[in-house]
Amino acid sequence: MTTAQTHTPLPARFKLQSVAPEMSVAMAALERSSKAGISSSIRELVKIRASQMNGCAFCLDMHTKDARVAGESEQRIYALSAWRETPFFSEAERAALALTEALTDLSDHELIDAAWEEAAEHFEEQELAGLLLTIVAINGWNRIAIASRTEVGSYQPRKRE
Repeated sequence: MTTAQTHTPLPARFKLQSVAPEMSVAMAALERSSKAGISSSIRELVKIRASQMNGCAFCLDMHTKDARVAGESEQRIYALSAWRETPFFSEAERAALALTEALTDLSDHELIDAAWEEAAEHFEEQELAGLLLTIVAINGWNRIAIASRTEVGSYQPRKRE
């Protein structure tokens, strides 16, 4: 029998809301503006997938909790890192996830072009704009949470009405 190793997290470096409240407000505004046009399910899947790629524990904790509150299944959340190999995601969700991966790792511009074209087959321009801003916002939040060492595990989602 093995025992789980415990890891003491490094202390937080700072809290953006305290150090630079205007920047925090700007990021929150970007986040709110990204909600136009795409479903909450796709938004949460995108946020989880980008956070997996970026290794952002705080955002993974937050968005898996938010996804469950919004009705997302455990099966889809657990399989998200291997979405290409599962039957659990629609074609539109697959296109959104492919675009998320391409725009989170910007190293292959041809891949970005192909992912964009695929996404454009499933989403109207307003939806594409919302999807793009969702990807931009979560990548920004990931970098803020990782750099500031935001405390992981304390986030509690709000009840949806």
